[in-house]
Amino acid sequence: MHISRPAGLAAVLLLIGASGALAQPAPRGQAPQQQAQPPQQQAPQIAPAKPYKAVAFTPPAEMKDPAFDALRKQLADAAQKKDRAALAPLVVAKGFFWEGESGDRADSKKSGIDNLAAALGLSNKDSAGWDMLASYADDPTAGPTGPRKGVVCAPADPQFDGVAFDALLKATQTDIAEWGYPVSPNIEVHAKAAADAPVTGKLGQAFVRVMPEEKPASTAFLRIVTPDGKIGYVSTDSIAPIGNDQLCYMKEGNAWKIGGFVGIGGGQ
Repeated sequence: MHISRPAGLAAVLLLIGASGALAQPAPRGQAPQQQAQPPQQQAPQIAPAKPYKAVAFTPPAEMKDPAFDALRKQLADAAQKKDRAALAPLVVAKGFFWEGESGDRADSKKSGIDNLAAALGLSNKDSAGWDMLASYADDPTAGPTGPRKGVVCAPADPQFDGVAFDALLKATQTDIAEWGYPVSPNIEVHAKAAADAPVTGKLGQAFVRVMPEEKPASTAFLRIVTPDGKIGYVSTDSIAPIGNDQLCYMKEGNAWKIGGFVGIGGGQ
């Protein structure tokens, strides 16, 4: 199933608020922050917790390519040092694309590095965009996204039955933003939002509903609904949202380079 990215998954952080579960997620591994509810705005009603039919997924695949690994290593080093000069040659000089909500937002008159800096908000060394880059560099998955030939984007999406997933949304009266998937097998579900709380079960390799709280007890945990309809808690970094913002790569000669970005980004 191809995942549409109207606003992308990826800005900088997984935003969790009373308005919906996983909104505008970020690269895998980054901790979520609480999203403030706009003043004088009522949160939409959230469908009650109830049992649902589990929809399985196949985890995103790693991209096994020494040249790709070499780029990731250079990217990680540049991100750690927040070194724009070292980052520049890792980006295509021309043809950089930025697929946002309203089409390609890249400026064709600007260089690839300038467009990347605008997409991620790399205005200075304190910008959160550098942390985003580090997260992308740490992710070994990548795969085709959309019709662009020769382009792969990361993080890669899981594979699943789109018809079954659409049926799941309809049956539970939920939105896609309320669902995520476990990033590893057998993630423990706790009775409360605490690491020392009793373990009530483990997650299988299926999508799980995230049910936000108006006043969460801890930003380190997500409240979820398991397939049997029970409420539980898992660590925030154990669930990935569907449709992350993505950093995209293309080859120049024998070397991979950053060629584009899909999503809202951090340059808003």
